[in-house]
This record gives sequence, structure tokens and C-alpha cells, in this order.
Amino acid sequence: MPDKTYQPTIAGLRAFVALAQRRHFGSAAADLGVSQPSLSQALSALETGLGVTLVERTTRRVLLTQDGEELLPRAMAAVDAVDEFTAAAAGAGQPLHGAIRLGVIPTVAPYVLPAVLRGLADKLPDLRPRVVEEQTGRLVEQLRGGTLDVALLALPLDVPGIAEVPLYREDFVLALPAGHALAGKRRVDPSALADLPLLLLDEGHCLRDQALEVCALAGVRPDLGQTRAASLTTAVHCVVGGLGVTLIPQTAVASETASGDLAIATFASPRPGRQIGVVFRRSARHDDAYRELATIISEIVADTGAVTPV
Repeated sequence: MPDKTYQPTIAGLRAFVALAQRRHFGSAAADLGVSQPSLSQALSALETGLGVTLVERTTRRVLLTQDGEELLPRAMAAVDAVDEFTAAAAGAGQPLHGAIRLGVIPTVAPYVLPAVLRGLADKLPDLRPRVVEEQTGRLVEQLRGGTLDVALLALPLDVPGIAEVPLYREDFVLALPAGHALAGKRRVDPSALADLPLLLLDEGHCLRDQALEVCALAGVRPDLGQTRAASLTTAVHCVVGGLGVTLIPQTAVASETASGDLAIATFASPRPGRQIGVVFRRSARHDDAYRELATIISEIVADTGAVTPV
């Protein structure tokens, strides 16, 4: 009778699987790096505990019983699961190996991710990024909830328990319809926004808050009833269509002006802009690894020539 409280040991399951594959006690023991008596003892303990004969032993060969044949796939699955668990545990202390969940805000993702992902594939070939694009508030919630590992967003964040590593600073650029009077100007005073129909992103986008901050510093009160866009690309399309102007980060200029339908102007010094950085939970205790990741991303983005590393 089987012992209902019996729990098979991994040693017993390994002995059974090895013997089933090799059909020879000596070869199976060698594969496992144990002695033949140890292998026989582990297998006998498994059979006794289960109350089932798994292997027929003869002087010339090893045969699986019908029960052994039926139970072998499950034994193999159990051994594989333990091996996968062990491998995952070994990689858990190496956060830059294997999968990493990377959050990115929408006003960074389309413009920086292509270079970042290519660079990471080259510099960290064992890393497998899983990208999540969301607004800042949602990324912070996912980060604090443990469903994200790191995030790439605008600083400062000032959230308890979240570490911040600055990567680069980028200027804001004024996006205008082609042919606008300010097109191509290099020292536009931000106060000029008072006379321009400024298009803003929807609430929740950090770039909206940053644009409003630029206006506040310039003493400008924008008309909040103007057209609002769910994405920066939509805002740019509205600008091209003559509905107003908007602010875009320097990293977006090359992509958004590629069609030739959008004009830009730069602001006078001190030019308004923003700082982008990597953030992560302090409780994750991977500070060194994530700071290394931040350094690598900073170098990759700096190589594009569009921003100033911090």
C-alpha cells in the first residue's frame, strides 16, 4: 500500500528518469554522478513510497513496468520543472540577464526606444526587455506594485521608495506649421507663447504638465479649451493642419519633421527642457545592476547626438 503522506524526492525522480532513458544502472548512475548503490536506493525508496513497481530488474536488462511507462512523462516533467526553477533562481541575482520589464512614457518611447533596444541587444545580449508604454502615473503604480522592474520617464519623480538615476537632459522645441513666421528662428522668447494657440496633450501626460510649467515661467496663461491630443504624434498632425503650435522634446524632432510638413523654432537661453531618467524600486535591491543599465542607456542615447548626457 502506498503511503498517502509520501512526497517523492527529486533524487528518486531523477534516478527513475535516468534509468528509464539509459536502461542501464551503471550508465544512469554515471549520468547523475552518483554510485550505483545510491541510485538503486533512491529508486527503491521512490517505489516503496509510491507503492508502485516502476522498473523490472533482470541480470541482463532494465525494463519499465506498465505503471513505469505511464508515470515516466510526469516524472520527466517534474524533473524539468525543478531544473527550470533552479535556473531561474540562479538568474534572479543577475537582473541584467533574462527578462526585464521596462516601462516607458509615450513621449519617449517612439523616439528613443529604437536606438536603446538595438544598443542593449549589442551591449547586454543576455537581457530580454519587455516594454510597457504608459503614462507616468500608471508606470509608477506598476513599478510600486512589482509588475515593472524599471521605467524610463521624466524626473524628478519624488516618490518614496523609488530611486532615480538621471540619464540626459533635452530641450523643448516649438513645433510650427510650415511657413509660420517663427519657423527656423533660434532664440524665441517663451513669452511668445502668449500670442500662439498652444496645443496640449491630454491630462496624465507629463509633457502637458511640463508645457504648462514653461508657460507659467514665461508668465503666459494658455487657453486650456484648445484642441487636446492623446499622443504627441496627433498633436503634431494638428500643428501641420494649422490648428496651432505645440512643444516637442528634442529627441522627437528628427522623426516628426521627416515629412517636411513641420517647422521648428528653438527657444532663447535658458532653454526650457526636461530631464529623463531611469527609476526603480529601492526594495528590489538591484541598485548596482540598474545603475549600470542606466549608464548604458545614457551612453546609447548620447550616441544619437540629440541630447546632453547628465
